[in-house]
Amino acid sequence: MKAYEFFDKSPKIGTLVVIEGTERVLAERVLEVLMDRLLPEMRELNLERIPASEWSDAGRVREAVQAMPFLAERRVVVVADAQALKAQARRDLLEVAQNLPDGNTLVILDLVPARSQRPQPLGAQLGRAALRIDTTASEETRTRYITELLATLGATAEPRVVSELARSEAELAAVRNDLEKLALGGRKITFKDLESESLAIEDPKAYLYASALVEGKTAQALAIAHELFANDPRGAAIPLLSALATECGFLWELARPGGALPARARWRERALRPLAGRVGERRARIAYERAVRGVESIVTGSAGNDPEDHRTLVERITAELSAMSRR
Repeated sequence: MKAYEFFDKSPKIGTLVVIEGTERVLAERVLEVLMDRLLPEMRELNLERIPASEWSDAGRVREAVQAMPFLAERRVVVVADAQALKAQARRDLLEVAQNLPDGNTLVILDLVPARSQRPQPLGAQLGRAALRIDTTASEETRTRYITELLATLGATAEPRVVSELARSEAELAAVRNDLEKLALGGRKITFKDLESESLAIEDPKAYLYASALVEGKTAQALAIAHELFANDPRGAAIPLLSALATECGFLWELARPGGALPARARWRERALRPLAGRVGERRARIAYERAVRGVESIVTGSAGNDPEDHRTLVERITAELSAMSRR
């Protein structure tokens, strides 16, 4: 079932839901709708989220789905970013999903392409035992998403803008960021505007990784990085760390007294300035320098020439900077 089919048809929800595909924006929206339907009340007491970054073994998931709900019809357990789990952990999660008790609901976010071989989608292995919701976006889906987003923003756009974004391969998160930025002008968005300001006509994954990491969404950042490495093992590290250096550079600038972003990036100030206040000038500078040194070590060869060395470097820097936005 496609994401918009799920929104429109409101199918029955059983004990197992797998959100699959590749569009994180749609996956997050699907999850929101699921929570509204499954836990309209007493959500805090009956919802447990287990991100891939906190995975130790399948025991926690097994215990959570067997626990009794508190003053509600069911408990909901969400395993996020399952695509980032190692092979054995995915096998263990699959075993739990195949042996669920009646009553509660397990939701797995496994954002891998439907035809992926490594890793093989959990939904494909579970078959009809799960309500499978595919977030992969066709041109028709992207057009609907863009049209609805423009209406929400109170903005209009030339038909060519909608068509270009619908046909592009950019993730919808980048499309959303572009339209939110361009809508600030308060006038009709033209194709010229899109060409001069768009991130969506470039590869947005590295940017999304950096944005997620500085916001403290480490599991999401790692999942994006792993996806980029899966698609381009040799070429992923430098774009990731370069984007991170740029993002941390923005934070460093905003953390300084009187700091301001360059005109092209000023639309991001509303999101980044509160983060800069939490991170502070010193930590932002250290994060920026760490990302820059990572790029330099790859360019000079001191990080090694094996793609696995580069992947390990990105994962290590991600872990080192994972807490920088916490107070």
